[in-house]
Amino acid sequence: MLTMKNGYFIGAMTGTSLDGLDLALCHITPTETKVCHSHNCALPEALRESLKQLISGEQTTLHELGLCDAALGEFYAEKINEWLTTLKFDPSNIIAIGNHGQTIWHAPNAEHPFTMQIGDNHRLAARTGIPVVGDIRRMDMAYGGQGAPLVPAFHDAVFRKEGKATAVVNIGGLANVSVMLPGQAVYGFDTGPGNTLMDIWVGDYNGNKYDKDAELALQGHVNRALLAQMLQDPYFALPYPKSTGREYFHRAWLEHHLASFTAISAADVQATLCELTARTIVDALPENITELLVCGGGARNPLLMQRLGDLLPNATVADTELYQLDPDYIEAAAFAWLAYRRVNMLHGNFLEVTGAEKPAILGAIYQP
Repeated sequence: MLTMKNGYFIGAMTGTSLDGLDLALCHITPTETKVCHSHNCALPEALRESLKQLISGEQTTLHELGLCDAALGEFYAEKINEWLTTLKFDPSNIIAIGNHGQTIWHAPNAEHPFTMQIGDNHRLAARTGIPVVGDIRRMDMAYGGQGAPLVPAFHDAVFRKEGKATAVVNIGGLANVSVMLPGQAVYGFDTGPGNTLMDIWVGDYNGNKYDKDAELALQGHVNRALLAQMLQDPYFALPYPKSTGREYFHRAWLEHHLASFTAISAADVQATLCELTARTIVDALPENITELLVCGGGARNPLLMQRLGDLLPNATVADTELYQLDPDYIEAAAFAWLAYRRVNMLHGNFLEVTGAEKPAILGAIYQP
């Protein structure tokens, strides 16, 4: 009989927003995931710009791809080592690092579906001396799944409450929901843009990385014609399982929709993009949801949180602090949990979520 390896795991996550590296040090057992410490550190600006180019699909070279992969692995290792030193935490007590890596392309509907995350796992293991669980999405795809989202399984383990109709939405660059209804298996999918279009627009307008406290959006009004046009995008009507990324909802997508709205103000565009995110999340939920828990950077957007509450008048809408879990580190904790599953030879995907043919043990283990 397999002896379960319970104990400390680190989750490392750089999301599609490119807003930094999230780290979560978790103590995990079969019945509990406890986030003991969490930390965020900004990406070096030069590396962030290089990653933005890769993600945007602009022309690149294998040389540039290789440099980014190596540099990101070095960055992960450096920051994890610094953090553990600050915590005075012995690395030998950590069973594994669950490294999501940086998604640079996600194509689940290509002729040969694939997804690509970089951030050299070999370097990360070598520099930290800690085993790394990486390349976590591709086995699900090998069995016909979308490879995403993977966090609903974790949400189900942590947030399901008996008799309660709960949904969790992670709002990063993209948004994904997990729906937990009484007596039913969890299901979930990517609803569409989270922060990515808002970040692109505010960045082009005033150079900021994001619209802090929805300052620009709160100065504007929703343009109903523009919103209606964007909501006609075929992705929103697709049945699940489905997943998407910044290679779909990108600057060109936004420019296409704005082409016939030349007189619209910057603030109105931002307000409309915020409404698009809120609407597509709520439209994806069943009517009987009584609780919506929000995590990710979108939980810090007051206008987005307000609109989710307005659109769900019969549900409690709150961030995951309601359950004493910091909304900024839920995804990092999820990849620590997925590392725990891999080390203990437990499947990490839910067929109702990804559409895979069978449960799969996700990821490869990189030994130092």
